[in-house]
Amino acid sequence: MERLGTGIGWRPEIADAVERMPGIDWVEVVAENVCPGHLPESLGRLRERGVTVIPHGVSLGLGGAERPDAGRLAALAERVEALGAPLVTEHIAFVRAGGTRTASPLLEAGHLLPVPRTRDALDVLCENIRIAQDALPVPLAVENIAALISWPGEEMTEGQFLYELADRTGVRLLVDVANLHTNHVNRGEDPAKALAELPLEAIAYVHVAGGFERDGVWHDSHAHPVPEPVLGVLADLASRVSPPGVLLERDENFPEPAELERELEAIRGALEKGASERGAARATTASAAGDAEPARATRPGESTEPARQRLALAQTALLSALVAGTPVPEGFDGVRLGVQARALAGKRADVVAKIASELPVILGERFRGLFLAYAHGHPMTGGYRRDALDFAEHLLRSEALAEGPARRELRAWWLERSGPVPPSRRPVVRAVRAARRVLAHR
Repeated sequence: MERLGTGIGWRPEIADAVERMPGIDWVEVVAENVCPGHLPESLGRLRERGVTVIPHGVSLGLGGAERPDAGRLAALAERVEALGAPLVTEHIAFVRAGGTRTASPLLEAGHLLPVPRTRDALDVLCENIRIAQDALPVPLAVENIAALISWPGEEMTEGQFLYELADRTGVRLLVDVANLHTNHVNRGEDPAKALAELPLEAIAYVHVAGGFERDGVWHDSHAHPVPEPVLGVLADLASRVSPPGVLLERDENFPEPAELERELEAIRGALEKGASERGAARATTASAAGDAEPARATRPGESTEPARQRLALAQTALLSALVAGTPVPEGFDGVRLGVQARALAGKRADVVAKIASELPVILGERFRGLFLAYAHGHPMTGGYRRDALDFAEHLLRSEALAEGPARRELRAWWLERSGPVPPSRRPVVRAVRAARRVLAHR
């Protein structure tokens, strides 16, 4: 396994600071946020210095009922080639559900949602990962995710599920210790037990991130300092194995560079603490294959279609309850689903405000309230950019926004961006197109 060292998540907001930061051996970039033909200059300079850049995907939905989309896989492979990456990573999660398999609308979560730890889900996930491995030019590693909710009727622990997954596919693991802590608070799962059950030799690297607790629920925010309990899980992992790489994630609320450097030092300290304990006498640890019933492997030639159908129905029912207000599926905690639903709507509002930054300016303090009211009855079906346009169109077609300057500005913004071709820079052409759209919508 390639030794990566200590890294940090590269984000445009901290690009200059990352370039100047001492002791950074590698960086990770969100794959969907870079264009292969127009890489940010900062990433180019880092690569020229010999800093490894690894793309981290968020939209494949490998844990979903459908097979991975060939177009998304090709786009991810293109980014791997552009960055010269030795590895590519994704998540053990589903991000969309519905569609023809369930005779229902396709729904987008806009977030990583947990797959049930069942044999059906494992069979589907294994096949999806094999498809992805065949399409990607470098090894794939997959990440355990944080969750607010638990599936009823699960048949394996997280560690057992990951052990079987790695054993059956040879996929590497990206172990997020912050997510193990999140699942400890939210789902009562013991991080030490999960670590004891993992195939440590399959670890590609480790994520460390911060969050916060509110009303007994831990929110994996990536916008707060790394807390001591997460550093404790990292030290525990390091006492069992020397991870090839460790990376600090921060996505929002970026602090001064000095604070990020202090967090990196705390991470190095946790690694050193764990390393000093490695080799000491330990109680016998559990093995994923030891006291759990082995997961049934799909036999060669056996179809996963029945499992995909069952998984599709279950995931669609859950996602519909979260984003469309349909009844809570049997066995789920309705209160916890409500927390998750509000978190998803809040994230939608935050991301739309970021990628369509004119909307909060046009709507002012009303933006968030108007968007959350819209989100309650309008699930996302086509990604965040489409979501922003649909939200604006909804306001223009409803009485939620009274006539006045804000409505006129919103109409102009929507008309400028909703056409099938890019806006022309010629004022006359823009005026003609705007007039046509206004007439079409009267």
